[in-house]
Amino acid sequence: MKIFSLVSISLIASSLLMAKGGIADKASTAGLKAIPTDKTELMKLIDPNKTITDEKVALGKQLFFEPRLSKSGIISCNTCHNLGMGGVDGVAAAVGHNWTANPHHLNSPTVYNAVFFASQFWDGRSPDLEDQAQGPMQAAPEMAAPKALVEERINSMPAYVELFKKAYGKDVKVNFKTITATIGIFERTLVTPSRFDDFLNGNKEALSDAEKEGLNLFIDKGCTACHTGIALGGTMQAFPAVGKYTYANIGDFKGDKNGLVKTPTLRNITETAPYFHNGAIWSLKEAVQEMGNTQLGIKISDEEAAKIVTFFNTLEGEKPEVSYPQLPKSTDNTPKPDFK
Repeated sequence: MKIFSLVSISLIASSLLMAKGGIADKASTAGLKAIPTDKTELMKLIDPNKTITDEKVALGKQLFFEPRLSKSGIISCNTCHNLGMGGVDGVAAAVGHNWTANPHHLNSPTVYNAVFFASQFWDGRSPDLEDQAQGPMQAAPEMAAPKALVEERINSMPAYVELFKKAYGKDVKVNFKTITATIGIFERTLVTPSRFDDFLNGNKEALSDAEKEGLNLFIDKGCTACHTGIALGGTMQAFPAVGKYTYANIGDFKGDKNGLVKTPTLRNITETAPYFHNGAIWSLKEAVQEMGNTQLGIKISDEEAAKIVTFFNTLEGEKPEVSYPQLPKSTDNTPKPDFK
């Protein structure tokens, strides 16, 4: 009788919370934050150093889609971070130069909303997007392009040199750092506000009752211990925390020197399968249950996982309109593709 009473009281309290819209306050208390609707406030977050200009963003977009930044001349940033597919490539392990799969079996994380991450890469080794862009370009199993090759390719095309002068001034040095930083500047603009943000920003009707229930369960289960902030992720956390990861034998990645792994964002999570650093799980419901076992030490039922996934649908954001850019033509001086 006492158990029945407690359950009844809990259900009534939960219903009242939903009815009053108190779940939005509960979410804020749990550390979940909305993407600001005010452009000035948003720019403070994504551009603290005031580097974003229309000219740099346009140039950065061209470079993001530029396959000649790779040694082979056929791999661009968009290859692994496809802006038409949730900012990912849709395969378990990233595939790069000469069809080489990532040797550590690492999955490509989404580039959307990466500006809100505390650090970049699964091991958090880069502090920002500008620095991060330098890694894949040089990595042998990815774009495999040495700094000198990247600089030579871009400087061999007069149209690119002129675009850099337009963006940075006539005295700009079109070097590896400037090239990669410009890509990072473009990536800072890849922000995707969603219905969840509308809800946190005051629109109580932005979420259905089922979605609110899923959000409430997401919080009550303890998921916000790691999936918090604007990105609902992006910080370094212990992994595994309390239980064994079922697919730990796929790849050899162990995190940073302290065993910490960057928590992936949950924004657009319904579009970014497969999941986890090694892309071992394709079902979002299974991923939720695996996190319960591994990180929280709890069993999440099929019904509970389905409700949480229902909430995840609200995190599908509005993507910036990005058309494929026309790229400058190569010249006789442009280094030829190299597949070695």
